[in-house]
Amino acid sequence: MNLILWRHAEAEDFAPNDSARALTPRGQRQAARMAEWLQGQLGESLKDWRVVASPALRAQQTARALGLPVETVDSIAPDAEPQSILDAAQWPEAERDTIVTGHQPTLGRVVAHLLHGADGAVSVKKGAMWWFEVREREGRRELRLRAMVAPDNA
Repeated sequence: MNLILWRHAEAEDFAPNDSARALTPRGQRQAARMAEWLQGQLGESLKDWRVVASPALRAQQTARALGLPVETVDSIAPDAEPQSILDAAQWPEAERDTIVTGHQPTLGRVVAHLLHGADGAVSVKKGAMWWFEVREREGRRELRLRAMVAPDNA
């Protein structure tokens, strides 16, 4: 199974409430650039992926850049617990590869957990993707970081 953790792209600083913050023009370009990069990596198989996003407008707009159906999961709103992200992705037992679009610091805490198996935090840049894969190797499950891509490098 593949899991991509995608932090929402750059959003405006002010809105009537935190969930209503929209992407800035720069954020729209970041989301489009990352979507284009991912489409280049996966081609037609991207249409088979499940896309899950926080209900916050900025996460929804970022995820929609892929041009795929987006499943809104309230439990991964800003300040969610890391386990909520893993539960939303059904990690690592999901039948479909999944992209989760969410927020810091939660995504950074999930990355730290996946990389180190412990509590901690990793800085996830706005608009960046962390791509993990679980595969069977010699009869045991193995986690691999396939890529970490920021919008400026896509």
